[in-house]
Formats: sequence, structure tokens, C-alpha cells
Amino acid sequence: MRAGDDFTSAVLDVVAAIPPGSVMTYGDVAAVLGSRAARSVGGILSRYGADVPWWRVIRANGLPPAAHEERALEHYREEDTPLHWSSDGTYRIDLRRARHRA
Repeated sequence: MRAGDDFTSAVLDVVAAIPPGSVMTYGDVAAVLGSRAARSVGGILSRYGADVPWWRVIRANGLPPAAHEERALEHYREEDTPLHWSSDGTYRIDLRRARHRA
């Protein structure tokens, strides 16, 4: 997939439209586009997502993007994204409160 592909461009457009403090899962983004290709959404963001709010796309279990938890947390704090904290210091996004419906 290239940055100019229709699906790639559509994914980046959906992610760019997620408001601050809100999130969508990879599957949510795919579903908006009439697809079930959640993994493709992740691949597109890993390759081309630097210029969109990539931290607003999370795993279905409420966890932030893998291997980017600390960087994402900075953005979540800036945007007042609702979080759940565990006793071991890990966090999840509160999907019930933060999920954006496009």
C-alpha cells in the first residue's frame, strides 16, 4: 500500500477527524470505511501516520498503540482523554467515555 492509495488516504482522513480527548479503535476506523481490515489500519498508521493524531487510535481492549505507551500518554494528558489506571501503574483508555463515533 502506498500513501496515495484510496484506502490509505481514507484511513488518514478518518484519524485526522478524531477530536482531541477522543479515540477510535483500529477496528472502528476500518468499520467507518466499510472494511474489517483493522490490522491494515495499524500498518497504515505505522508507515504514514506521523502527521495525524495516531495516539487517538487504540487497541480494542483500551490499550494505547503498542510500543508507544509513554509517548501516547503525554498526548492523552494534554487532551484530558479519560483513562483507567491499574495498581501496577499501567493504564487503559476509558472507551465508554472516550470513544468517538464517526
